[in-house]
Amino acid sequence: MYNPQLETFIRVADAGSFNKAAEEFYITPTAVIKQINLLENSLDVKLFERTHRGLILTKAGKSLYQDTKYIIQYCRDSVTRAKNAMQEDTNIIRIGTSPMTPAQLLMQLWSKIQVNCPDMKFQIIPFENTPENAREILGNLGKNIDVVGGIFDETMLNLRNCAGLQLSREPLCCAVSVHHRLAAKNKLLIEDLYGENLLLMRRDWSHYVDRLRDDLWQNHSQIHIIDFEFYDMSIFNRCENSNDVLLAIPGWANVHPLLKVIPVEWEHSIPYGLLHSPKPSETVKRFLKAVQAAVS
Repeated sequence: MYNPQLETFIRVADAGSFNKAAEEFYITPTAVIKQINLLENSLDVKLFERTHRGLILTKAGKSLYQDTKYIIQYCRDSVTRAKNAMQEDTNIIRIGTSPMTPAQLLMQLWSKIQVNCPDMKFQIIPFENTPENAREILGNLGKNIDVVGGIFDETMLNLRNCAGLQLSREPLCCAVSVHHRLAAKNKLLIEDLYGENLLLMRRDWSHYVDRLRDDLWQNHSQIHIIDFEFYDMSIFNRCENSNDVLLAIPGWANVHPLLKVIPVEWEHSIPYGLLHSPKPSETVKRFLKAVQAAVS
């Protein structure tokens, strides 16, 4: 579906060396180097700076790295779509899952769902949580993924051109490194955050988060708010590495093993539920109705 040298390029970039990438591929370092050289020659760009400390991506390499992850995922999704088109069983619900959109909630409801839909089956489809995937997957729900669990509001639904079925209201919490001074607490007061850097998604992403932001700006200016663009693994890594505090929900407690999600004594929450196509299939409609019955 795509140049297999791109897989090698991603593995080398993540490993930071030809030798480590070769070990992961169970091939020789010479074979890895040959593939990268062929890729650089075919593209006519230099992807890595070879230094005595290891490999460093060039600007061109960083650009290709981001695009390649999207290309590979898109190709995998296209294969999934092709396989799904061959499925004779139409009673399959394809659930997208990522660290930030876990499918555990549906797993807990499954026995209740099957009471109303005994013939229905699950197909779990993992994906990487990137801005590109968010646009592609949520804007095309019903093609290769039927539903995705996650937080949302009307702003996000309109932006992503999808619909949402609310299952609960999740309290907005704070995630901190297990080494952070606040990690010893099981519940936080707002005053506990004074002097801390609090990472919030940029304004206009969610009016629930914006409501919290305005509350803090007006009444708790001792908290330093830092904007970021997207919830992915990098922001959880940043929280752990920088010792900053990250706005989170309880369902993300297992996203990063070195972070602890702690509730805060404030009245701020956000809807959580299932994202689906604005025009769901009859099977998805039946599934959503069964989910509503299971949580009522």
